[in-house]
Amino acid sequence: MAGLEEEEQALLGEEPPVEHEVPPSRKPLSALCDPQRLAHRLVVLALMCFLGFGSYFCYDNPAALQTQVQGDMKVNTAQFMALYAWYSWPNVVLCFFGGFLIDRVFGIRWGTIIFSTFVCVGQVIFALGAVFNAFWLMEAGRFVFGIGGESLAVAQNTYAVSWFKGKELNLVFGLQLSMARIGSTVNMNIMGWVYSRIQELLGSTGYTTLGVVLLIGGVTCIFSLLCALFLAYLDRRAEKILCKEQGKSGEVIKLTDVKDFSLSLWLIFIICVCYYVAVFPFIGLGKVFFIEKFKFSPQEASAINSIVYVISAPMSPVFGFLVDKFGRNIFWVICSVLITLASHIMLAFTFWNPWIAMCLLGVAYSLLACALWPMVAFVVPEHQLGTAYGFMQSIQNLGLAVIAIAAGTILDSRGYLFLEIFFSACVCMALIAVVMLYFVNLIQGGDLNWSAKRREKFQKLAASE
Repeated sequence: MAGLEEEEQALLGEEPPVEHEVPPSRKPLSALCDPQRLAHRLVVLALMCFLGFGSYFCYDNPAALQTQVQGDMKVNTAQFMALYAWYSWPNVVLCFFGGFLIDRVFGIRWGTIIFSTFVCVGQVIFALGAVFNAFWLMEAGRFVFGIGGESLAVAQNTYAVSWFKGKELNLVFGLQLSMARIGSTVNMNIMGWVYSRIQELLGSTGYTTLGVVLLIGGVTCIFSLLCALFLAYLDRRAEKILCKEQGKSGEVIKLTDVKDFSLSLWLIFIICVCYYVAVFPFIGLGKVFFIEKFKFSPQEASAINSIVYVISAPMSPVFGFLVDKFGRNIFWVICSVLITLASHIMLAFTFWNPWIAMCLLGVAYSLLACALWPMVAFVVPEHQLGTAYGFMQSIQNLGLAVIAIAAGTILDSRGYLFLEIFFSACVCMALIAVVMLYFVNLIQGGDLNWSAKRREKFQKLAASE
């Protein structure tokens, strides 16, 4: 679920504040019932944050249960990683149309409910595949889950802009991203324990135990669906009270815009793909890596494998503020890529305490998300933003799908050392692309590496003209 959550950083501060006119005949409401009062908006914010909790919790169920999935379902690593690939395949296409479906077909409320339902149904199919010892059914479940997952993130962003357009939007996006990472972290650290308890309860291990555990994990998706229903009710109620229009994603997708993309934008795409394929597939395989190389217990391996998400939860809003304050986006991206490369090299060639490398990876991952995705808005005109972000997410999902299968194949045939070398090579390609971006931007006189003050002065000058 990599793309849309980072796009949030690009949306921060982009929309002007909107003041809703209150009909003069409206009776005064209590703080919790008035859509314009802080207390009511905090309730809405809580629902928005929990809207994606279930999908992020269940997305990494395979990573938290890697040994159990491979052992109970009798599959190799390549087949195991196909569970992540099947999630990504539908989003190679759907990333282009998520905003369109929300704006023109379903509307934000029904769209959110429908996408949440896809997530729930996909998780149930995934779990039933384990119950019936049918791995193909598990793959089908991940495909259905993927149909809802990424589009649900688009709906979450749309709700945020609709309710918190203006100064509060920075904090709201940061909190949503933090809650998503909390969901991933909780999954990594409790699903193994849940499996052990169910195993003791049933008195045996096997695919039935795995299926029951995955069904229990699906409860979080049902919870998120209930949040979607309640949020739809509150949004409908606010629309009537405030006479406001239903929120729209604002995405405009025109495939013909691709031919007008600049070299700088294509380099940003390359950085995005090469960087994230060295992070998410690694986390998907990380638990067994730490058990085998560093002799960690399953609990310790789960804890260290989740540290990237643990760090991302509080640090994403902080780094977003720093990038907004100081600018210099390319500089921060270079720092992130270099730190990530150092992390993979440490994990590949040393036996140093892996907490060091993983903490560095968590910091780098959080920083890159805040610096890379906003750059798209600096190199394409506003009317092409929907196409640019849709294309970026599409090729990112394509890269994740292909590399997930490749990583599993490399691990089965050559082992973890070659896999880490492969991930390091991907990061090196990202580093080459970001260095090229620096010089292309310098030669063309672009503003990607401007300071925040210089950019602000330029925007004021442009506005005055």
